[in-house]
Amino acid sequence: MVTILHDLYFGRIGYERHRVRTEEAKKIDEKIIAERKYFEEKMTGDDIKRFRALESLYTQAGDSDETDAFIYGFKLAVKIMCATFTEDTNKCTDT
Repeated sequence: MVTILHDLYFGRIGYERHRVRTEEAKKIDEKIIAERKYFEEKMTGDDIKRFRALESLYTQAGDSDETDAFIYGFKLAVKIMCATFTEDTNKCTDT
């Protein structure tokens, strides 16, 4: 089920997402690229296609986990804000 939180997470809602890549993250990206190149040079064409498909599946699984974590964190933040601004914490439940 796609919700407004999914749209917010994936940048489909008008806001500017600012992402700063650290030097450490850039080094990790370079290592990933080097390792992928190493393995793909040793593979046949069909193996490369399967390897890239596997890589895509890992990316999709990671995206799903990150989306779920984002939504959970967002809802938790709203609950904290609700509890901060109201005496009746029963109003701060999931719907």
